Amino acid sequence: MHHVYLALAIAAEVTATTALKSCMGFTRLGPSCVAIAGYVLAFFFLSLVMEKLPVGVIYAIWSGAGIALITAAAWFFYGQRLDFPALLGIGLILAGVVVLNVFSQSAPH
Repeated sequence: MHHVYLALAIAAEVTATTALKSCMGFTRLGPSCVAIAGYVLAFFFLSLVMEKLPVGVIYAIWSGAGIALITAAAWFFYGQRLDFPALLGIGLILAGVVVLNVFSQSAPH
């Protein structure tokens, strides 16, 4: 079940961060509510995962996946483009998450 909670935490955080750009300093009610609710849900689900798995491993997966997904959301919703070095850096972050999950005995299996 911890995989599901981690996926929900990542999805909630990506949703919240994506909405945060539209908040305009929390002056727009709809996006502000989405951002706040998303962060609350993200930390709730993250806390459930942390009951069973190592904090460092969970945070590495959560933040690495979040970076890649938020970048994709920014491209899709806001038209933000990245140059090759930025894409390479994100690729290296994703490679680290994959190595952690596939080869580490500390990662959730």
